[in-house]
Amino acid sequence: MRILAAGDHFVAPELFVRELTAEIGAGHTVTELRLPWPLTPFGPVAEVDEASGDEDTLLEALDGARVCVTQMAPLTRKVLEGSPALRLVVVGRGGPVNVSLEAAAEHGVQVCNTPGRNAAATAEYTVGLLLATVRRIPETSAALAAGRWAGEFYTYGNCGPGLDGARVGLIGCGAVGGRVARALTALGARVRVYDPYAAPEALRAVGAAPVGDLDELLRGSDIVSLHARLTPETRGLLGARELALLPEGAVVVNCARGALLDEDALCDALGSGRLAAAGLDVFAVEPPPPDSRLRSAPRLVMTPHLAGASTAVAHNAARIAAAEVGRFLRGEPLAHRVV
Repeated sequence: MRILAAGDHFVAPELFVRELTAEIGAGHTVTELRLPWPLTPFGPVAEVDEASGDEDTLLEALDGARVCVTQMAPLTRKVLEGSPALRLVVVGRGGPVNVSLEAAAEHGVQVCNTPGRNAAATAEYTVGLLLATVRRIPETSAALAAGRWAGEFYTYGNCGPGLDGARVGLIGCGAVGGRVARALTALGARVRVYDPYAAPEALRAVGAAPVGDLDELLRGSDIVSLHARLTPETRGLLGARELALLPEGAVVVNCARGALLDEDALCDALGSGRLAAAGLDVFAVEPPPPDSRLRSAPRLVMTPHLAGASTAVAHNAARIAAAEVGRFLRGEPLAHRVV
């Protein structure tokens, strides 16, 4: 059987090949393709989102392949229509947004994802970004690197608040939010969660108190961290009205999806001093354009969508994907089938 391992510079094609060999042996033809992400940002390709590479290159690489394992390849309608042998696509990420699911169903192509591969890494990074933002670590590091012993950051008005006793509000509490809740609780924070889809007993199990109303959560949170999925209902979830509900001097952190947060409203709140600081790893447009207000906003810590980037995540994605290919070859039910 012919398999295409369409990796990139994070989940490399050779990593897919290694895990595939361990799972199904070496008696198959595995072709490698390396996509340019993340050295080149992902983006829409035809009708799919967050993809890397182009349709024609992928079509050529898929010639005769029955299986494709990938993270970012653009499995568009054009690609699926032009790959009649293809029967399985396994996407090494939580959501197969780079696959035209409707076209896959029409052409008899099963699609799987790899849920949970980066939950631990994203939770770790969220806590790290939160700490860096609250305790002003990037600013003080930059001052020292520039040769200035910034003693003013030890004054009461300039040092950041601690987490011990802080009121932290989490918006969403799935695989990532639950880990964040446990970690922050261990650091002494008082964690509350707004998540209309989570059972209250599940939230209490991770040390968080459930809150039934978003406005109530915001009014009582010194720190807010976003962990919701991006849907039509959650797009722009935190806008000017919602940010104004936060206590003066609050901190906002977002490692989920950029479009959950109104960036102009955030810049206004930072500029007025109403928000003490913010930390962003995700943006409505990635990378933010040169004229983005975020680039000059005060007390804003920004990182380039790195929360899910760890070597463990890359190995997890390849391993889970290879396991699905093994099930497919053995005729077993697929564990993470989407289509």
